[in-house]
Amino acid sequence: MLLFQTKAQTKATIKHCFLSLAALAALAAGDCGAQPAAGAIALKPLPGKEKDAPKLTKKSTVRFQTSGGDVVIEVYPEAAPNAAKQFVDLVQAKFYDDTPVSRVVPGFVAQFGVNWREPLKSWKERTFKDDPTYFALERGTLAFAKAGPNTNSTQVFINYAENSRLADPQYNFTVFGKIVSGMDVVDKFAQVGDPSGGLDQNRLWNDGGAYLASLTAKPTMIVRATVE
Repeated sequence: MLLFQTKAQTKATIKHCFLSLAALAALAAGDCGAQPAAGAIALKPLPGKEKDAPKLTKKSTVRFQTSGGDVVIEVYPEAAPNAAKQFVDLVQAKFYDDTPVSRVVPGFVAQFGVNWREPLKSWKERTFKDDPTYFALERGTLAFAKAGPNTNSTQVFINYAENSRLADPQYNFTVFGKIVSGMDVVDKFAQVGDPSGGLDQNRLWNDGGAYLASLTAKPTMIVRATVE
């Protein structure tokens, strides 16, 4: 499940897909244990969605301990109920523990969310339906990567820049959270593998441990993810 790259590369990448590497989209509800979001960093509604965007009154906080430092994420269940629930469930299942940041495209996105270990690998097939898209994909926001409508499962990308074109109906990538501490850590995530595609996802899913051990240049690792 790879994300596209830049406008100039749209035609070249239109068939490159997130999970399967075969159909990339085109550019690079639970309460989730939510608590009132007093003092939360608000998401910005998309132009024309100001009246439709839900009010964000709840949040969950997730901490990623990475090999480069800590990253703190606020998850807003009212922004995207399906995505927020899946993300928190994955964190609580320890899916993201000891997994790589597999794709880093400076100025575009950083992507993670492949765990080849059983039984966690089965989460790859636990897809969920798309949420409506109300909020801008600003720098530091998170959305699930996907290969088409309703194919979200485990992979997530962090926006390095404003990528709201990805919210267009033909793509419909939906923001569910935002980094509130540690964006400087994200900016230093190691770029490994193909400059635009990152690490080989098939190899990661099939035998990630051996694949990572074979690499000379190592990716940034998510050591542990917890809900606070």
